[in-house]
Amino acid sequence: MRILGIETSCDETAASVVDAGNSGFNVRAHVISSQIPQHAKYGGVVPEVAAREHVKNIIPTLSYALKKAEAKPAQIGLIAVTKGPGLMTSLAVGVQTAAALSYAWDTPLIGVNHMEGHILSNWVRNPRIRFPVLNLVVSGGHTELVLMTGHGKYKLLGKTRDDAAGEAFDKVAKILHLPYPGGPSIQRAAEQGNPASVAFPRPMLRESNYEFSFAGLKTSVLYLVQKRKKLSGKDRADIAASFQQAVVDVLVGKTLRAARQYRVKSVLLAGGVAANRPLRKTLKHSLNKELPKVIFSTPPFEFCTDNATMIAVAGYFNAKRKKFSRWQTLDADPNWELV
Repeated sequence: MRILGIETSCDETAASVVDAGNSGFNVRAHVISSQIPQHAKYGGVVPEVAAREHVKNIIPTLSYALKKAEAKPAQIGLIAVTKGPGLMTSLAVGVQTAAALSYAWDTPLIGVNHMEGHILSNWVRNPRIRFPVLNLVVSGGHTELVLMTGHGKYKLLGKTRDDAAGEAFDKVAKILHLPYPGGPSIQRAAEQGNPASVAFPRPMLRESNYEFSFAGLKTSVLYLVQKRKKLSGKDRADIAASFQQAVVDVLVGKTLRAARQYRVKSVLLAGGVAANRPLRKTLKHSLNKELPKVIFSTPPFEFCTDNATMIAVAGYFNAKRKKFSRWQTLDADPNWELV
């Protein structure tokens, strides 16, 4: 099955063409039109700006993906599009485009949950994954631990009560006057710092549940910066490294505890923050040390942030379960929860 994936949930206009089948996935085209330059001056995503950029970029991005994949409309067997969650005005551009193409091409259509796309991005390159699976999903808008017992079978174990990890990275970067987007900036600064230099709290790490909270940690950084008033480059690096280490410790600690409790066979890391190298390295090392029989998987870097390949893959698994949509009734759902 040849699938056209479309992703416009936030500030990335993305299209992908994927050949999918029982033997795996072949990514024929993976195209992302980034809006980082448009939003950098604001220090975050502006919904109105994002929507206008999607309108401008969606057709050129789709055309380029089809050309790169050497695929004609008649060869597309399924259109998969992000239905939610995300920014309503951004989602609407992708959903309406996908519905129009489904009608014009007479091609089946599936509305995909964005978070399920992040989780299933692990299947693009790793056929070894075995159930039950524990998913640590970390992005700008979500931090969740999700138990997965089969495709489409999810149980939420815990999520953030306030700021998501990615959101905290962005806010701390702004406090430290580091460039947008905050995640990569914090990671680069942290490479020159000492992660043990500041004793930041590890929020909720010792609590028995699987909830998260990063707002207090972010506030600790703010108070420290206000107290010091003037920061040197070394100060910024040390604060960035210490903050990043605190986030990693919480994420890894809770994931390990959940993996033991639910006796999972695989642990998957997904979402934009999955591109953070210390998080990837620490989680892999900790699992290998404490639960060596558990399979660990995280997507290649190009499939961690928002992209349409993960939407195409999720579309394939939904199609196998006959979860099709109708172009006449497909609507964006900015608050669509996976479970």
